[in-house]
Amino acid sequence: MPLRLVFMGTPDFAVPSLIELAVRGHDIAAVYTRAPKPAGRGMEMQVTPVEREARRLKLPVFTPKTLRDAEAQVTFQSHQADAAVVVAYGLILPKAVLDAPKLGCFNVHASLLPRWRGAAPINRAVMAGDAESGVTIMKMDEGLDTGAMAMVERAQITADMTAGDLHDLLSRLGADLMARTLAAVERASLTLTPQPAKGVTYAEKISKSETRVDWTRSWSEVHDHIRGLSPFPGAWFELDGVRVKVLRATKGEGSGAPGTLLDDRLTIACGDGAVRLTQVQRAGKQPMAAEDFLRGTPVKAGSRAG
Repeated sequence: MPLRLVFMGTPDFAVPSLIELAVRGHDIAAVYTRAPKPAGRGMEMQVTPVEREARRLKLPVFTPKTLRDAEAQVTFQSHQADAAVVVAYGLILPKAVLDAPKLGCFNVHASLLPRWRGAAPINRAVMAGDAESGVTIMKMDEGLDTGAMAMVERAQITADMTAGDLHDLLSRLGADLMARTLAAVERASLTLTPQPAKGVTYAEKISKSETRVDWTRSWSEVHDHIRGLSPFPGAWFELDGVRVKVLRATKGEGSGAPGTLLDDRLTIACGDGAVRLTQVQRAGKQPMAAEDFLRGTPVKAGSRAG
């Protein structure tokens, strides 16, 4: 029998999970997401990607500012859900909410727990040069991503993969894995495994202060930094006083003083080795291939990136 669910999510990452559960025929009693916020040049109110999809699916949407007050908790309990599915929702679930669904609350977390608990697991995995990532479905408790694990799916992080590439891959994997988890719940065959105490790391939220490229680091560290921050918030540097965001790069040939352009193709020396920039973005412009950027902004070997 399909389950009666409350779905809780906000960004694009959560949308495939919502669609997958609807396609599988689950009874989605309510969709919880963050309230609309002003965005864009006109600062018009923008609904979240999850709300947009929920409206398309004709599902009831709730946007409480908090779940800590009694009224919000009574409303949540009134849905009489078998389970709640939480995917990058963005609000803390207090105990009264965690305990409301009969079978509990299940979360899609974009890492191989207990590695990279916290806010930015995808970015941090790529920035750290991890060779693999994945998705963990856990039954939530009151801790920060500390719940028992239901299912895990691994994914390779390839050499030039960006955080955006990994985001899209894990979003799809997470949707499928959550559907499989709920199928096991329906069959009463789901086994939960406590997270190991060893190997815990925390994925702190990305700070603006860490986005500037530090050319004194090794080429591999610079490369991981660039791809781990792509497409958002984006690693950046200055070239002739112009701020340039780097979206994609690869290993470059040659060496030199850190920050020196080694050729006219945007190969830049690092503390050890070099990286070649393959996709960049000037402030206020669209992302473009390095070749297109160089047509409008020719650079000479020997000039410096700041």
